[in-house]
Order: sequence, then C-alpha cells, then structure tokens
Amino acid sequence: MPSTTMDANAIQKLYEVCKVSLSEKGPLSSESLDNVRAVLDMITPADVGLECEAEAVRVWRSPRALSRKRVFHSSPAIRYRHIYECKSFSVSPINRFCISTAKCCIWFSYCSIEVFVRSPSLLYYCIHMTLMYDLLPHYTGLQIGIFCIPASSIIPLHNHPGMTVLSKILYGTAHVKSYDWIDTAESLNLSKVRPAKVVRDGEMSAPCGAMVLHPGEGGGNIHALKAITPCAILDILTPPYSSEDGRHCSYFRRCPRSDPSGVLLNRTKGSEFVWLEEYQPHDNFIIRRDLYAGPALKL
Repeated sequence: MPSTTMDANAIQKLYEVCKVSLSEKGPLSSESLDNVRAVLDMITPADVGLECEAEAVRVWRSPRALSRKRVFHSSPAIRYRHIYECKSFSVSPINRFCISTAKCCIWFSYCSIEVFVRSPSLLYYCIHMTLMYDLLPHYTGLQIGIFCIPASSIIPLHNHPGMTVLSKILYGTAHVKSYDWIDTAESLNLSKVRPAKVVRDGEMSAPCGAMVLHPGEGGGNIHALKAITPCAILDILTPPYSSEDGRHCSYFRRCPRSDPSGVLLNRTKGSEFVWLEEYQPHDNFIIRRDLYAGPALKL
C-alpha cells in the first residue's frame, strides 16, 4: 500500500537533484538522467497533495466508485498543476533573498525579480541591483508539473523537439503510444507529412517506474496519452518548450499514405510505421491551469 503521509522533502529532493543534473540543453549525462529518474520513481501522490484522488482511483471499478467521483473536478478538462519552471542560465546562484527598507522592498528568486519602490530616490539603486543580479550565471532549463487527466480524456499526439521528458504516473492507468521520426531521402515529398515508427504502444499503471522520452534513437519523443481511469502524471521537461529557441509544441495525426517501394519498411526493420501530418486539435481539447496543493519548493 503506497504511503499516505506527505513527505515535504520528497519534491524538494527531486528539485535539488534536477538542479545539479540538468542544463539548458537537457541532462548533463546518462548518469545524471538516471539520478533524476531514481528520485522521481520514489515520488508518491501524497508527496504532491494528491492522496485523496489516488485513493479514489484505487476503488474506481468497485461498487463504491460512484460515491468517490466527487473527489475529482467536475470539469472534463485536463488540468495542469504547475510546480516549477526555469528556462535559462541568466539568474543568480543565490536562492532567494530580500533587500527591504521602509521605502523599498526587493525580492529576488531564480526566475523573477519583484521590486516595490515607494521612493523615486531609490529607483537607481533598485535598477543597479537588478543588473548586477542578472549578470551572475546559473544553471538549468527545467519545468516540473502535474497533468490531472479525467477518465477517457486524450492528450493528442505531440512532439518534444530536442527535449528530454521524464513522466511518472502517480495514480491511475493510461495508454501511451510513442513514435520516432524516420529519416528519409530528400526525394520524398515530405512538406506536409512525415513517416514515423512506433516505439511504444501499451498501458502504464501506478505504481510503476518513470517513462523517459528523449531525442535519440528509440526515444519516442512524439507521443499521445489516453486516460483509462482518472490519472495524474508528474512531468519533468528539460529543456522546457520555447518557441524562441525552436522548441514549439506541435500536434500530429495519422495520414493515410503507402510505401510502394518498401524502403521505409526496410528502415524500420519490420516495426509498425505511420505517416503523420501536423494539425490543430479541436476546440474541445482544453488544458486548464490548476492549483498545486503539495509542499512549496524552497528555491
């Protein structure tokens, strides 16, 4: 039986290992990735404020299930609980501090600077401190958050360009299907569609180890999820999505097309392959921001 006691140190420990293991380009090494995965594997629903939802899912298929459904949000939308994000190397190694006087209060943290000035005479001092702060280097491109997905809901097929993703299912069951792009000759007209081969096609149920997607061969960096029961997935993205840096989230769907030459079949060594085209999901695909109810990180 999983623990139902919240460990305030568990999510903090995950954050700390991410700090020393990840960079703005992703994991520092395969060993660093293993270190993050080992800590992520130990996270339970109770560690992030989801113990009530997890208990409800354990009896989802039992006669008492209907009485338990009130635990979940009434909206059918997928909900995202944001925990942490830092995109670049432009912040100070000092965690968080405050310079405060009767007329000015400046809060410094990894990804934000909050300045409250009550006197114009202190404005130059505040700006000077801000510039000094920005010049001090720091480390990581990282996003941590939780997707809470209602039963039967789907996150459509989408990519993670140049990104590594660690996903830990905290409760429930989800079906995951992931793909790798297939390299093709320039003679093929791939302006609208591209071939991809199946890397993973199966269910994952809590408790289980974290799933890792990566840009390399067999990384399955294009994937879709369908919730079999209500489920929650703790995601670590490194580096995070960033349109400015060419990491835009695109969605795909299968497109009927043949391979009369058999070239692609040879390249996939008999694995299933499909043609994928980019598209815009329907308006009923909604992800709403939700309140994270677990322990706050000490930055």
